[in-house]
Amino acid sequence: MNGLETIASAPMWAGFVGFVLVMLALDLFVFGGNKAHKVSVKEAGAWSAVWVSLALLFNGGLWWYLKGTVGSEIADQKALEFFSGYLIEKALSVDNVFVFLLIFTAFQVPQQYQRRVLIYGVLGAIVMRAIMISAGAWVVSEFSWVLYLFGAFLLFTGLRMLVAVDEEPDVANNPILRFARKHLRVAEGDHGEKFFVAKDGLRYVTPLFLVLLLIEVTDLVFAVDSIPAIFAITTDPFIVFTSNMFAILGLRALYFLLVDVADRFHLLKYGLAMVLTFIGAKMLIMPWYHVPVQASLAVVAVLITASCVASLFITPKDDKK
Repeated sequence: MNGLETIASAPMWAGFVGFVLVMLALDLFVFGGNKAHKVSVKEAGAWSAVWVSLALLFNGGLWWYLKGTVGSEIADQKALEFFSGYLIEKALSVDNVFVFLLIFTAFQVPQQYQRRVLIYGVLGAIVMRAIMISAGAWVVSEFSWVLYLFGAFLLFTGLRMLVAVDEEPDVANNPILRFARKHLRVAEGDHGEKFFVAKDGLRYVTPLFLVLLLIEVTDLVFAVDSIPAIFAITTDPFIVFTSNMFAILGLRALYFLLVDVADRFHLLKYGLAMVLTFIGAKMLIMPWYHVPVQASLAVVAVLITASCVASLFITPKDDKK
C-alpha cells in the first residue's frame, strides 16, 4: 500500500488489527457468539449502539491524534472522510441484510442458528474485504485511471438497481449452490448448528454450511460495489480499511435489529441505488469538478433518510387493494 498516501503508521495498522481481533475473540468466547440462541431486538439494538459508538470513538480518537501530529486541517479532513465512508458502508450493508433474510427464509434456518452463521460470515467477510481493499489500493496506486472504471461500474450498478429494484434473487437456483450440491456430500435434514457431520466414516456438510457459503458469496458480491464506492471518498488505505471493518463488525447486530422491520423500509433499495448512481457520477466528473466530502456526505444522508421516511408513508404495491 506504499503507492498511496496514508496518515497511518505501522503501529496504527497493528493497533487497529489487534483491536478487531480482540473484539472478535470477545464476541466468540466471552459474549457467546459461538452459542446458538435467539437474538432479541433489545440485544441487537444494544450491540448496534456499541458498534456505532466504537466507530465514532475511533473517529474522535483519530481526529485528536492527527490534530496533535499533522495539524487541524488534515485531522478534520480525515475524520470527515472516515465518517462519510462509514456512513456509505453502513448504508450499503443494509442491502446485505435483505439478502441474508431471503437466504435464511429459503433454507428455513431457525433464528437461534442464524447468529452462528453470521459470526462466521463476518469472519470470512473481514478476510475477503482485507484482501480486496489491499488489491484495490495497489491497483489505484499503480493505475489511477482505474478510479474512472470504478465510477462507470458504480453508475451502471446504481441504474441497474433502480430498474430491477423489485426483483428478488433466486436463491434455490444460485449457481454456487448448484455447484456445491454437485461436488460436496450434503447431509440433508436438521443437524442443529453444525456445519459438518460424520456418517459411515465420511464427512458431510450440512444445509447450514450451504447457507454460510451463500452468505460469504453474497458479501463478496456486495463488496464489489461497496469498496469502489469508498474509494470515491478517499484513497487513503487506512481510512478505507477501518471504515469498512467497523461497518462489517456491526453487520450481524444490524441484521437482527432490522429483520422484523425489513419490509417496512421497502423504498430503501431505491435510496441505495441512487447513492451508488451519485457516487459513480461523482467519480466520473472528477477531472472537471471535485465534489467536496461534505457535499457527498450530505447527499448520501439525504438519500438514505428520504427513502426511509418515504417508506413509512407510501404503501408497498403488494399491500394495495
